[in-house]
Amino acid sequence: MPVFIGTSGWQYRRWRDRFYRGVTQNLWLEHYAARFETVESNNAFYRLPERSTFEAWAERTPTDSMMAVKVSRYLTHIKRLAEPAEPVERFVGRLAGLGTKLGPVLLQLPPTLQADTGRLEDTLDRFPAGMRVAVEVRHPSWDTDTVRTILADRKVALCLADRRGALEPLWRTAAWGYIRFHDGRAHPRPCYGRTALASWADRIADTWDAAADVFVYFNNDPQGCAIRDARLFARALARVGLHPSRVPRPSETPVS
Repeated sequence: MPVFIGTSGWQYRRWRDRFYRGVTQNLWLEHYAARFETVESNNAFYRLPERSTFEAWAERTPTDSMMAVKVSRYLTHIKRLAEPAEPVERFVGRLAGLGTKLGPVLLQLPPTLQADTGRLEDTLDRFPAGMRVAVEVRHPSWDTDTVRTILADRKVALCLADRRGALEPLWRTAAWGYIRFHDGRAHPRPCYGRTALASWADRIADTWDAAADVFVYFNNDPQGCAIRDARLFARALARVGLHPSRVPRPSETPVS
C-alpha cells in the first residue's frame, strides 16, 4: 500500500535553523520537495493564490511531486458552504495550474459549523468528477449515518484527524485515505510518540486495501515535530509492510 507522507505547509520560519539551515528562503520549496514527495498547502485556505503561482510551484518541484490543497476559508468559514458554485469554480480553476501534480483537496469545516447535509451535498457536487476530495468535520453533529452515506456515495474521503489521540468519527468512505496529525502527546509538545505512530500504522494497514493510496500530513509544525514525526512514521509503516514515500534523513529532522 503506498502511503504518501508530508507536512501541512513548508513555509515555516521556525524551521529555518532546523530543516532549512543554510538554504535561502526562495529555495525552501525545492529543498522540501527533494525530501518529501507530497505537501499539503494551507496557503490557499488563507489566501487563494493565482493560477500562475500554482504553475510556478509545479515547475519548481520534481516530476513525482504531489500537492494537496486546502479549500479556501471563504467557502468553508465565511460562506459556511452556502452558494458554493462560484467559490468552487474559482478554486478548481486556479488549482489547474498544478497539472498532474495536483493531489487531493481538503474541505476543512469550522468547529462551529453544525451538520447541514444540503449544503454539504451541494458543495461536493460542484467539484469535478474524478477529483479526490476529503472532508474534515469538527462538530459532533456530523457523526451520522446520513453524512457517512453522502461521502461514500461520492467517493469522498472522511479526513481522519488526530488531536491528542482523540479521533471521532472513524469511517472509511472511499477507496483512498486522508489523515492529518494535529497535536501529539509526546515531549516536546506537539510531537507524537513512537507507540502512537505504530498504532496508526496498524490502523492504516487494517483499514485500507493493499492497492489504496493513503495521504498523511503532519500539521504539528512547532519544534520541528512534523518533520521528525514524518520520518518516524515512515519507519513504522515499513515495519507493517506498507510503502511510505520519501522522508528526510535523521540528521535533517532535529527537534528541540
